[in-house]
Amino acid sequence: MCGVVGVFGLTPVNQVLYDSLLLLQHRGQDAAGIATGHNNAFSMFKGNGLVRDVFRTRNMRQLMGPIGIGHVRYPTAGSAASQDEAQPFYVNAPYGIVLAHNGNLTNSERLKAELFKNDRRHINTSSDSEVLLNVLAHELQNCAPGYSLEPASVFKAIAGLHERARGAYACVAQIAGYGLLAFRDPHGIRPLVLGKNETDQGTEYMFASESVALAGSGFQFVRDIQPGEAVFVDMDGTLYAQQCAKKFSLNPCIFEYVYLARPDSVMDGVPVYEARVKMGEYLAAQIKNTLVVGEIDVVMPIPDSSRPAALELANRLNVPYREGFIKNRYIGRTFIMPGQAVRKKSVRQKLNAIAVEFAGKNVLLVDDSIVRGTTSREIVQMAREAGAKRVVFASAAPPVRYPNVYGIDMPTRDELIASNRTDEEICREIGADALYYQSIEDMKKAVSDLRHDLTQFDASCFDGQYITGDITPEYLDKLEYAKQHPEVNEAGGLQMNLGYSSNQ
Repeated sequence: MCGVVGVFGLTPVNQVLYDSLLLLQHRGQDAAGIATGHNNAFSMFKGNGLVRDVFRTRNMRQLMGPIGIGHVRYPTAGSAASQDEAQPFYVNAPYGIVLAHNGNLTNSERLKAELFKNDRRHINTSSDSEVLLNVLAHELQNCAPGYSLEPASVFKAIAGLHERARGAYACVAQIAGYGLLAFRDPHGIRPLVLGKNETDQGTEYMFASESVALAGSGFQFVRDIQPGEAVFVDMDGTLYAQQCAKKFSLNPCIFEYVYLARPDSVMDGVPVYEARVKMGEYLAAQIKNTLVVGEIDVVMPIPDSSRPAALELANRLNVPYREGFIKNRYIGRTFIMPGQAVRKKSVRQKLNAIAVEFAGKNVLLVDDSIVRGTTSREIVQMAREAGAKRVVFASAAPPVRYPNVYGIDMPTRDELIASNRTDEEICREIGADALYYQSIEDMKKAVSDLRHDLTQFDASCFDGQYITGDITPEYLDKLEYAKQHPEVNEAGGLQMNLGYSSNQ
């Protein structure tokens, strides 16, 4: 899970890129980067940390140009600590290209070997995003050997990339002297949207991971980029679009609707907030079957992403809704923090219980999901320490039982509390008196109710069905080993001097 943005403007775009990355900060807090183009050259600055901490005024002044891309990173493949993995990535042959990628390739190791052996391209980091960039560069070289790049050649190159790459990828790229490119994998796993801004000088375009980045930057939402589609804006501002995949279907990651996306975004025609309200509706219907009237005094959300579901659940159960936890907004999202110890410590720093709301009450706590169980266990304990008489826990999502390989950091089965436990065992593990989970069917219906023709999803972390068809038990074992032995991953890359501003 990362955030990407690309802007074709008529004036310098450094500020709008920065502002858009702030709006996408929830999608990645590990690193940030911006690359802009001017006079067939790139300026780039990137480094570890939040957007507001990475960029200074002196950096922004060097990021001139009317076209650019930006990225906020949440590590899934590669090193969480190294600046080497910060995006965008850059290559200079056959064209100067910068690329930012949201998702995760499932065949990056094979592609890396092919690039070295057949394409004569060397990968400097362990990032699959750099692999994807070099595949794109190679395909462009094959499609336009005379170094005269037309939109048809760009689309042919993306078709070649689709044939080679597997997994999830929503990308923005800039080709020096030619234009801005956006494309999405044939399964449409990760989101990507198109917006425009009409000015007196002409039309400006923006591509972004979420519609909230468009609205907050003054751009009007046009549409979602379709699975397998590529959209190219040339230097004259003419927009071209073409389906580049032989086979394609829309299978958005359902965890975007559960947790990852901002509630004010609209993804593939579905308002995220409304989807979460629907999840509360379906969860309430399930709980009604077993809940004794008067057994629960109050319903409380775990802020922030569970609020829509919790409020709807409280209304459906006719139980008072109360805010029992205050959130420190200066602590990052614990789900995406690296390391179990860091996450556990951050729960207490992030949330504080309002004792008067818990004292002597039977409380129903609602969270968007339970992944590792660290947060849930600490929250239940906090509720008891605040005086709760009975603590019931409800998850708006089903049990997370399987690794995610398409861009969410839960690759090891040992980290998933539901991997080898029954619901009763999970309840005991988190210390609750009772536990309710959303069913997989109801979670999917909560989204498809809002767009009836959207019936297929990537729900692999819940049902173990990997839609790319290339995930084997051996692959998951290898992924788990790499996660548990990060030094193996680190050894694969060479050190690069990133976190700098340079005119390429």
